[in-house]
Amino acid sequence: MRKTLTLLAFSAVFSVAAFGDDWSGKLIDASCYSQTKKAAACDATTTTSQFALDVSGKVLTLDTNGNAKAAAAVRNRADRAVDPSSPQAKSIIAKVSGTENSGTIIVESVDVE
Repeated sequence: MRKTLTLLAFSAVFSVAAFGDDWSGKLIDASCYSQTKKAAACDATTTTSQFALDVSGKVLTLDTNGNAKAAAAVRNRADRAVDPSSPQAKSIIAKVSGTENSGTIIVESVDVE
């Protein structure tokens, strides 16, 4: 009986940990941020390859898969410009879904505005 209860308790803990979260914030260049420690100076661009998300002052990096998804989303955002001659806003706001592990988001999806 004790083994069954222990197994059920572990299962409950790990099943709750498996649920993903959503974060919304400013998409930034993680390489720039690691050097300057200032998110305001590190806007993401179409040439950025390593991304992080600034969520109310807390900076979370994206995993390798997330970097690829964010790069594609940023390029797609640039391709959808209504007027290609007008500059887009420097700040890119993104919604990232996934799970956090020690300050890194294991990304499921990235949507940019």
